Amino acid sequence: MKRLIGLLISGVLIAGSAGLATAQQSDSVKQSTKNVAHDTKRAAKTTGKQVKKTAKKVVHKGAKVTRKTSKKVEDKTESKK
Repeated sequence: MKRLIGLLISGVLIAGSAGLATAQQSDSVKQSTKNVAHDTKRAAKTTGKQVKKTAKKVVHKGAKVTRKTSKKVEDKTESKK
């Protein structure tokens, strides 16, 4: 009888721990999903900042070249007078 009760208690403990392990796996998957989402958000923000920085450089470089070219044209027209 003692052995039967011991087996029964062991069975309950093993079954309970299996349920606990399943819950931990579920939490682990949930946390893993959150981590992936956070990393994706951070990557998107970094990419957006780099695109903004590069676009700003290109626009300023274009404006600089435009000013330089317009100055050349202005100098050419003034020298003919």
